[in-house]
Amino acid sequence: MQLSEIWVYPVKSLSGIRLTEAEVLERGLKYDRQWMIVDDNNVFITQRVFHKMALIDVSLEETGMRFSNRLEEDNEVFVPFNPETNETVTVKIWEAWVDAVTVSPDADKWLSKELGQSLRLVMMPTSTERKVPVKYAKNGENVGFADDFPYLIISQASLDDLNTRLLEPVAMKRFRPNFVVAGTMPFEEDQWKKISIGGLDFELLKPCARCVLTTIDPVTAQKGKEPLKTLSTYRMFNKKILFGQNVVATSFGTVKEGDTVTVMEI
Repeated sequence: MQLSEIWVYPVKSLSGIRLTEAEVLERGLKYDRQWMIVDDNNVFITQRVFHKMALIDVSLEETGMRFSNRLEEDNEVFVPFNPETNETVTVKIWEAWVDAVTVSPDADKWLSKELGQSLRLVMMPTSTERKVPVKYAKNGENVGFADDFPYLIISQASLDDLNTRLLEPVAMKRFRPNFVVAGTMPFEEDQWKKISIGGLDFELLKPCARCVLTTIDPVTAQKGKEPLKTLSTYRMFNKKILFGQNVVATSFGTVKEGDTVTVMEI
């Protein structure tokens, strides 16, 4: 089995970036969901409501990120990694309130214009602790602005299996994984408890319950019924549609596309 794809999503709910290698940290891959967009009440926003977020591309540069509107050439803004403002704010993500810092007035203006309401971009500093749910955590791990867990892994075979059942195939982008593994049977990852990727160790904690975000086309931002409608016919467990596995890292370093994936415990 091999690591076939590596993805990071620097800003929660904006587009992802495929990498050939990435640094494995406790909170997730380096840059992954370290930033988030909040409204005037300091509450996070996502594609679940703001479908147009799918059209905002993010690219990594040496000293920052560039946001661009995929449909409008030259409509972009540069966002430095080092915050220009550094104002501390308490922001809400799901049920938790955590400390964050504001980043860039230019980014705030650009995002507000693109998404049609007053918004701010915030970053999670290393001093902020946001814990993985106690029920599942192994060592009191922290997570960035991902929903609950630092990593998500999906096998290519699971997507291939789903696509045999759909009238129109969907891309892996719909499911926003960090790691895609090739060379497995469909849904083989459901059985894994511990794996290594390129010699680094990971523990699989629970299946990932999927939401309506997967029904938003990441290319067009159009919402439909698939793939949840089809997944519900064979991946429904305890009233939740499951696809992929939530993961924590138990050792740290660099993973690369093509790394060997080894199952250590099932």
